[in-house]
Amino acid sequence: MRPILKKIPERIQLPSLTVLFGIVSGLVTVAFLLTVNRLYHLIWYRLATLNTSDFLLGSLAVIGSSSIASGILMAKVQPDAAGSGVPQLKAAYWTELGRIPFRAVIVKFVGGVLALAGGASLGREGPTVFITGGLSSNLAGWMGVNRRQAAASGAAAGLAAAFNTPLAAISFVLEEILGDLKSRLLGSVVLASVCGAFVVYALVGKQPSFSMPLMDKASWQVYLIVPMAALLGSLAGVIFQRGSLDLRFTMRKVRKLPSWLHPLVGGLATWVIGCAVFLSCHRLGVFGLGYDDLSDALLHGLGWKIAACLAVAKLAASIASYGTGGCGGIFSPTLFIGAMCGFFAAGISRHWLQLTSTDELVLAATGMSACFGATVRAPFTAILMIFEMTHQFGVVPALLLGTLISQLVARLAGRSNFYEEVLLQEGHEIHKISPPRDLQGWRNVPVSALSNKKPVAITNLAPHALRELLSQYPYGRFPVILNGTLQGVARREVIEQTLDAGGEPKLDKPVIFSAKQSLQEIEPNLIDSSTGLFLVVETEGGPISGIFTLHDLLRTQATLLE
Repeated sequence: MRPILKKIPERIQLPSLTVLFGIVSGLVTVAFLLTVNRLYHLIWYRLATLNTSDFLLGSLAVIGSSSIASGILMAKVQPDAAGSGVPQLKAAYWTELGRIPFRAVIVKFVGGVLALAGGASLGREGPTVFITGGLSSNLAGWMGVNRRQAAASGAAAGLAAAFNTPLAAISFVLEEILGDLKSRLLGSVVLASVCGAFVVYALVGKQPSFSMPLMDKASWQVYLIVPMAALLGSLAGVIFQRGSLDLRFTMRKVRKLPSWLHPLVGGLATWVIGCAVFLSCHRLGVFGLGYDDLSDALLHGLGWKIAACLAVAKLAASIASYGTGGCGGIFSPTLFIGAMCGFFAAGISRHWLQLTSTDELVLAATGMSACFGATVRAPFTAILMIFEMTHQFGVVPALLLGTLISQLVARLAGRSNFYEEVLLQEGHEIHKISPPRDLQGWRNVPVSALSNKKPVAITNLAPHALRELLSQYPYGRFPVILNGTLQGVARREVIEQTLDAGGEPKLDKPVIFSAKQSLQEIEPNLIDSSTGLFLVVETEGGPISGIFTLHDLLRTQATLLE
């Protein structure tokens, strides 16, 4: 592809490639969402017409087989495709220079379709972001251009197409993946997002997710209830985050059950909850995305008892599905749960207030924004997403108030958002380094600016301790510190060989730098390490204050080139 790129004027190469990434990502997103929707309707709507026993047996067979199949794909065929998708793309952007294996993209597409169409109580934005970001990354690698920029552009286009919300997609990529609203990739992200939205609008229509009617003017009374709806949605979001992450942590500790069977546990729990709801109120919203029940509630209203039932059931099923390793995202569950919280607040408020149908919709939208915002902690995205879905300016004041409450509740509940805690569980701590734009400034950067301030060290060479460490962290090299004394550096492959053969791992000689040394000063010594791992100390002979690798140096230089 390089000869073709050379024929394109340099000043329009980047916009042209961004448009390509946006269009391809939009097309793949449309294929993904149509496949999921049509399979879901083909399977579950047909099951819903059967008698009770046939529905129970048929739904058990569907959710059980799809959970096992997706679990095998994630655990055995391509482990890089495991997880919801957004945190994994974020980790690839910051730690792998945007590189995502093409095989992982394919496996994620198939696994996502199986899980979501099979009834897992999750959303499609996670797989969509991973698929489109990974596909764009591979296209960029094939063309020999920047993979990180392509991954960010593809993710924005995919998210814009998944919900037909280009503004929310832009803000989400900037807030969550790039972590910088003033990023130099802003232009590419905006252009790709617009292209993705155009594709889905042309092929599917203006609303690919769920329907929401036009609103009249809301009454002043609704603002008395908005804080209640926002608080309920926020608390539900916090419970979802804590519950799913705690269950996820517990499942990773289970040794007797193979990892490919973990999604089956969540699938069976979802089946029990979903069947109970279906038999009691004849609604399928617990299974899959839940958008049909959500659309029906927004169009025709919903009683507070059914809303409470659906909110609790969806919350429990989504915790079970995500916490056991299901292949799906968190947007759809949080939007569904938040809307039910809004309907519940509206229903119980009717006993003393005369609320209109528009007031009810405002409260539902507030709950959606609050639940999503409390979980992801991306306030601009929370506001823009609901606004773009409703196309109603009248709902904005309630969204603003609800988002403020959600962020307050989320910060009181913990420091990290959902995706950051997922990455920490997987052993990833993202270090976002912004190098200077001039070469001399770059060479004068101190070593401490590149170092990981929370290094994971081996403090016990016992086999059980080494196995536990390798299972928790994906790193390839570890400093070994015994009784407070640095012994050397252990490589992962050497540790694994030692565990198989017995004995203690052979350690490599450590290379130590002072935190105050500049990159220019340490350049001649970078080749002295056989492991590519360098230790940083604040004072000579002092304890290790950080570590960095050649990979950290490379990705920081890539950021400088961007």
